[in-house]
Amino acid sequence: MSTIPLSRRYPGLADVPRVDIAVRPTPIDRSETFETMLGVGRLYVKREDVSAEPYGGNKIRKLEFLLGAAKDQGLTTTITFGAAGSNHALATAVYASREGFEHHSLLSPQPNASYVQKNLRFHVAQGVDIQHGAGFENHEETVERLTAETHARDGVDPYVIPIGGTSPVGTLGPIDAALEFAEQIAEGGLVEPDLVYVPLGSLGTAAGVAVGLAAGGLKSKVIAVRVTPVEWANHETLGRLVDETIALAREYDATFPDISYRDLGVEIRDEFFGEGYACFTPTGMEAVAIAAEAGYTLEGTYTGKAFAALVADARAGRLADSSVAFWMTYNSNDLSSAIEGVSIEGLPEPLRVYFDEPVQQLDRTGGDIDQGDDA
Repeated sequence: MSTIPLSRRYPGLADVPRVDIAVRPTPIDRSETFETMLGVGRLYVKREDVSAEPYGGNKIRKLEFLLGAAKDQGLTTTITFGAAGSNHALATAVYASREGFEHHSLLSPQPNASYVQKNLRFHVAQGVDIQHGAGFENHEETVERLTAETHARDGVDPYVIPIGGTSPVGTLGPIDAALEFAEQIAEGGLVEPDLVYVPLGSLGTAAGVAVGLAAGGLKSKVIAVRVTPVEWANHETLGRLVDETIALAREYDATFPDISYRDLGVEIRDEFFGEGYACFTPTGMEAVAIAAEAGYTLEGTYTGKAFAALVADARAGRLADSSVAFWMTYNSNDLSSAIEGVSIEGLPEPLRVYFDEPVQQLDRTGGDIDQGDDA
């Protein structure tokens, strides 16, 4: 197993079970195009979008630890949840099956968009079990049934991965990514960012990045742009996740800093959420188009809204003298050849409607811009 920044800096954490998936290090770009377009002093892009092949994005580092835990416990089956077009559920299907697990994806309704069709086809191509539920809370009965079936057959329960892969174990992944970022800043002679913009969805990436930057000795402030309902994404739930993750890290290595969530100074931005989860916004879609001009692929559910916050702050003149980083969480690997000719006949009937019903208006007016989500 490869050595990673987390275990290099805190050797006790080398004992945390993990599988190798990510291609490290993911690059840091300095985007002078963005700097000129937006009026930002320095703008770096942390390229978690190219974190693995064939499917990248911010979920990969979480899955290294989550699937590692499942293997360490001798489990053979994984279950996870997401919206119909969830990048998390898709990434889990890709890498759980690659690691030899029997995988089940339990998917729930969401506003339709063109990316949902693409992700569902790629999901089918993985050969995993895909089931539909009327909502996240309606999967409880399915999980109980699958647990009973798995235990009767294998003598062990399945490993249940929460929405977004967010748990203290999973959050070690983005801590590792942030420590890698800190190493790259130091080794490359780059200017330490004043601000780091990241989506706030299932919380794990924002929590891990904030903790990892501090543990890596950076003073950068995390701007967490809310893209899920406030009942999920708020200071109380984020702080709880930070506390639980730090406690876990310190169980393995007592030298890991005993960081207080309050001391991290995370700023949560609410004004870019729009009408609901996966509902595209005018500012988000404008941000997607701006990023495309600079050669980056964003989407309307997560990264477009997060980048919209950066764009708005730049236009207000707040970033002219700042060093800023944008955490690129969306997979940018082209899936076109992998989904060509893939039939949707294997999908549950309620999931086939995304191929017949119209997409939301802002998606229809988005031209050829690729849409997606990294929930």
